[in-house]
Amino acid sequence: QVQLVESGGGLVQAGGSLRLSCAASGSIFRLIDMGWYRQASGKQRELVATITRGGNADYADSVKGRFTISRDNPKNTMYLEMNSLRPEDTAVYYCNAAVAPTTPPLFQWGQGTLVTVSS
Repeated sequence: QVQLVESGGGLVQAGGSLRLSCAASGSIFRLIDMGWYRQASGKQRELVATITRGGNADYADSVKGRFTISRDNPKNTMYLEMNSLRPEDTAVYYCNAAVAPTTPPLFQWGQGTLVTVSS
């Protein structure tokens, strides 16, 4: 079973930047399309960025042009570079395999990392 550990969150002012990391155990990481999800207080978890095992990225419209997803397969690590942050980006951010909204997660959720953007 793959274990996922997110880090890099924190408190930042609107317009600021953060870089999140996702460390995964197990060699299967490099074979899996991965994604960054976020869950704001009182809202459902949403998928904001995906990256295929080959490095092709896609983004939700709400973050397109501001966030950049990347991965380092030999290090079993994925990143999310977040720029021009907005208060509405405030959420707990998680990583997991990229799946359709109605599909159960492939791996157990990690603890997530909290991003708070102040106005």
